[in-house]
Amino acid sequence: MKNYSVGILGATGAVGQKFIRLLQNHPWFTIKALGASGRSAGKRYIEAANWIESNPIPQGIADIVVKNCTAAEFEGIDFVFSGLDSSVATEVEGEFARAGIPVISNAKNYRTHPNVPLLVPEVNPDHIELIKAQTFTDDGSGWIVTNPNCVVIPLVMSLRPLFDKFGVKSVVLTSLQAISGAGYPGVPSLDILGNVVPFIGGEEPKIADEPLKLLGILKDDIIEYARIDIQATATRVPVLNGHFLSITAALENSPADINDVINTLKSWESPIADLGLP
Repeated sequence: MKNYSVGILGATGAVGQKFIRLLQNHPWFTIKALGASGRSAGKRYIEAANWIESNPIPQGIADIVVKNCTAAEFEGIDFVFSGLDSSVATEVEGEFARAGIPVISNAKNYRTHPNVPLLVPEVNPDHIELIKAQTFTDDGSGWIVTNPNCVVIPLVMSLRPLFDKFGVKSVVLTSLQAISGAGYPGVPSLDILGNVVPFIGGEEPKIADEPLKLLGILKDDIIEYARIDIQATATRVPVLNGHFLSITAALENSPADINDVINTLKSWESPIADLGLP
């Protein structure tokens, strides 16, 4: 497998820092460029970032000079991971794709675009074919793939086996989300210490809508959304890391026994299990 030179957009933020940590020692990807806002551009990463990860800044990253998030400054990069804020992601990610630099994005902006895959590889790997329908570049060299909301990933991982075997009519869920999910500096201490914040703005619509695309069927470069009534409540709890979901699902075809559900979950096999991925 060839080694790819990758860049990270929004590299000084909480999501960008997580990308840096997770990509260390990756057998295929080497971080070659870091991008952030104009406040950080031109500085060494160790000077620009307020590092909040538990491990030290990885060796070889600290002295990289941060660039502006423009495609012209990322020449020679094979693709970028984007941890950009949603306020700028549409413009910046679109610019990179039009310049022929593929984008793998954590931002919400392109998740609902009809030709952009919203991807959890274990759940809907076939949706990657949507890339071929994108028109950012004439030769198809520039494209965007998105990952879902943080709560939606474990939700659809749980629903996929049940959806395939029994069908799912409706879901009622409550998410108890750790404060790290709010980024940095996050929730004010006087609001969260000893408390549960009962509403996270903008979160519940994403939890209700994104699974319908993820569990949808790809037909002729179009996703036929799944039909599931999802009612979501999103709360913030005083835990540093880790979200918890309480899920009630009503199935289309009720199993004869709870053991049918248990066995379905236990016997499910990931469609990408045989690819030998790192």
